[in-house]
Amino acid sequence: MMSEQDAMTAMLAGFGVGYTVVCLVIAVVCIVGLWKVFSKAGKPGWASLIPFYNVYCLFDIAWGNGILFLTMFVPCVNLIFTLICYNKLCKAFGKGTGFFIGMIFFSPIFLCILGFGDAEYIGPQ
Repeated sequence: MMSEQDAMTAMLAGFGVGYTVVCLVIAVVCIVGLWKVFSKAGKPGWASLIPFYNVYCLFDIAWGNGILFLTMFVPCVNLIFTLICYNKLCKAFGKGTGFFIGMIFFSPIFLCILGFGDAEYIGPQ
């Protein structure tokens, strides 16, 4: 017979596995969406796999200047620049404020919409 402690341990282990699987699925969706966004913008899709370089490419697509990704290393400033980058990314693909708000709250989904949808890259605005 299973003790109460064993049952709790099994439940927590199951929760941990489930949480890990959900996180991996979200990460894969983000990578696939970013890959397609990079491809549309003329960047290599594989860049979405390389840490730091993918942020550099994203800033290059959104701002026209990738070196601004260094602002991501400054605490608190990085949150503001992330929002501005999302806004500029939406504008670079001809999307408006509503899409920007969706990008803030559901970025994996909206990256896939940018990548797989009919949006065309028009350049930094």
